[in-house]
Amino acid sequence: MSQPAVAAARGRGAVWRAAQMTAVAAERPRRRGRPGYDLESLLQVAVEVFNERGYDGTSMEDLSKRLGIAKSSIYHHVSGKEELLRIALDRALDGWSAAADRAMELDAPAVVRLEMLVRNTVAVLETQLPYVTLLLRVRGNSEVERAALERRRSFDGLVASLVAEAERDGDVWADADPRVTARLLFGMINSVVEWYRPGSRPAAPVSLADVVCAIAFDGLRVRR
Repeated sequence: MSQPAVAAARGRGAVWRAAQMTAVAAERPRRRGRPGYDLESLLQVAVEVFNERGYDGTSMEDLSKRLGIAKSSIYHHVSGKEELLRIALDRALDGWSAAADRAMELDAPAVVRLEMLVRNTVAVLETQLPYVTLLLRVRGNSEVERAALERRRSFDGLVASLVAEAERDGDVWADADPRVTARLLFGMINSVVEWYRPGSRPAAPVSLADVVCAIAFDGLRVRR
């Protein structure tokens, strides 16, 4: 091969290698913020601080101190603490929505679907405890919080409709307003966030969902 041909081949090889390096660099995800802090880990810490200090009582400075990074590093991931709040609340609400969808897909009486909804909701609480805790503490002080509360009201309406249907079927006590029954039922479930800590108690022979459903649907008193 002549020297010009060799030089041309080398040139094409160099161009190909440069193109490959560019493609690899383009495919490699960018590292944003301090190494070790992606959006998920940032969100976990933010929710922890929100639950400790309250959302309104938490500043971006508080978050940067807890994370040990500059505020500018946080802004690489989100526009501010309100976006962190929105993502966190959606995490809990999406879990509730999925729980409702699975229950409503059942071809079963309303009381069975209601019990499935309770079980699924308790499961969401166990797996997403910090996010559900945050959701239950919002008061509607911002647009994000008001949107979350609106989604909660829709969920509460679904529960009340299931209770009403189960009452018409004669499967649950019918002397109370279905909305009151729904609030009492999920008030019990939501109160779990105040004391439940995963791994803090010895393993029980029955699950938390089993206990909640036994009390809600069968009551405490033993029938003799």
